Amino acid sequence: GLAAAHKFAEAGATTVICGRDQDKLDEACKEAETRGYRFVAYPVDLADMHDVDRFVHVLLEKHGGVDFLINNAGLSAGGAEATSGHDDGTAARLLALNLAAPARMVQACAPRLRPGAHIVNVASGAGLRAIPWRGLYSPSKAGLIAQGRALAQARPDWTVTTLAPGFVRTELVQRLIDGGRLNPAQAVSKIPMGRMAEPEDMAEALCFLASAGARVLTGQLLVLDGGSSVCGGSQPLPPCAHPPLPFEAPLLPRCEAVREPAAWQAALDGWARSHAGSPGNPGYPAVIDGRALDAPPGAQLDAVLAAARCFRARHAALASLTLLLPRPAAQLPWALGGDAEAARMLVATLAAEWGAHGLRINALELPPGLAPDSCLPLIGYLAGARAQFLTGQVLRPGAGAAEP
Repeated sequence: GLAAAHKFAEAGATTVICGRDQDKLDEACKEAETRGYRFVAYPVDLADMHDVDRFVHVLLEKHGGVDFLINNAGLSAGGAEATSGHDDGTAARLLALNLAAPARMVQACAPRLRPGAHIVNVASGAGLRAIPWRGLYSPSKAGLIAQGRALAQARPDWTVTTLAPGFVRTELVQRLIDGGRLNPAQAVSKIPMGRMAEPEDMAEALCFLASAGARVLTGQLLVLDGGSSVCGGSQPLPPCAHPPLPFEAPLLPRCEAVREPAAWQAALDGWARSHAGSPGNPGYPAVIDGRALDAPPGAQLDAVLAAARCFRARHAALASLTLLLPRPAAQLPWALGGDAEAARMLVATLAAEWGAHGLRINALELPPGLAPDSCLPLIGYLAGARAQFLTGQVLRPGAGAAEP
């Protein structure tokens, strides 16, 4: 949350932060001033719905409308006792903060959310798979993911997305490590990218999700976990042999087997020039491969495999492959019904195998007729250095809030 607040403020946004700890709020404000900008800080207990209403009333009276709402506050500990019948009250607080507070914030801000407002809920990879001995934590995050989808359907005029981080070196995670509840080496051994994320990885994602380019993802979940959610097996994964490049590393895009390759390459080159990072940073190679778009029914798996072989022959480390896939056909002969799912699982498998080299693979399932320009910001983020912890994901730009 703090890393994202710095990122927004650096971009010139009026950035409001809140939390229960006044000392930490004061510390954050002082740090912002040393960087040349300021935060607006309010003490508030987000697990107290009356305090939420008070906070939002003061916020709106003083600052007017809201463009971006990032529901990031969360609680990890507590709630385990609820399943044993000896709840000491922590379960109610966990559910209030993780699940009820985001909804209450949206409801309270709704009258003053500006047209086209962006709402981002921060869930967790724990909402995709159960974490034992953590009580209601996984259920609360699963509920938040579903809540975001429901909100996007109810308010298609807003851009509503959900971020699901994996292991990030936040203060909360550090407390789990210090308390012996999380073994960092064991955790990293389950992450294909071979490292934990840093808070700045999530800040980059939150800033993208709050941008106009995220409109094509409304109603969807962005899983930023280094590939851990798509990786199975009992064998531990190796740590990454390469430190990540700076987020500012300029995108070096290359189009492979796309329709109208000159137009795609020109559009990507133009986007890369307009978003060039600091001079002197090494470039980040990114391949956008569209051969699967023209694959006949039943041949999508073969197309993905060919794209992967071509990419791997050219890149040994620190690069990304973004596949352009067709949206699954509604009607296919049953014997061909497994092809698209096999291709998606190959994306996950390669993410698990390539991560230790700093190589990433993701895919976009494109609907017919979607203009390439509408996906450029998404491809620029997905394929570039800002998303170096994002791998193994298949996203569906333009699916809309109503499409599952």
